Amino acid sequence: MAVTGGIGPVEPGEDTYLRNVTGRAGPGGRTAPSRARHRRTVRAAGAALLLLAASGSLRADRAREPAEAPPPYPSQAVTFAYLDAAPGPGGARGGGFSFAVRLSVGSGPPVTVTRIAQPSAGLSVASSPAAPFQTKPHSDSKIIVTLRVTECDKAPRNPGFPFLDVTLRNTRAIQTHSFILGSRYARQLSQALQVACGNDSR
Repeated sequence: MAVTGGIGPVEPGEDTYLRNVTGRAGPGGRTAPSRARHRRTVRAAGAALLLLAASGSLRADRAREPAEAPPPYPSQAVTFAYLDAAPGPGGARGGGFSFAVRLSVGSGPPVTVTRIAQPSAGLSVASSPAAPFQTKPHSDSKIIVTLRVTECDKAPRNPGFPFLDVTLRNTRAIQTHSFILGSRYARQLSQALQVACGNDSR
């Protein structure tokens, strides 16, 4: 291996200035206490830089973390299932038709049922429990709904796909959703309306 150049001046060792008995500054005008303070300052600055770097890395990691998913819309967390006709005040002959539905709530925050309605102008709606009422996540509730005929000429005699309009609220949104309860509900409702309104013509 070729060696180039010469040998430069030998750097003084660390103890060179510590042995300066006169107390005068060594090369560069720095005394032993001054060098010690310098080393402490350098170490403190290095520690501060490490802390800043670690803090910046932590913020970057937090920025890369995915945001927490929002809760589901209330209509996505709730289902209505028709159970059967139920005894109600007055029965069909008294102009009322009562039936039971099962309200199931899935995951997410509690859901409040603020209103239960139906589209026909000839029918009124009441429920037990009465709206508004709150439901818990992962729960099933039985609700008794009573439809009462107010005007036979506006009541649907043969409803094909009758549904309930239910207004739901949770921490994310307020929605009105139409729940179709199936053919058995349509058939029983039609029979109740025919009994309630008799042979009245439109």
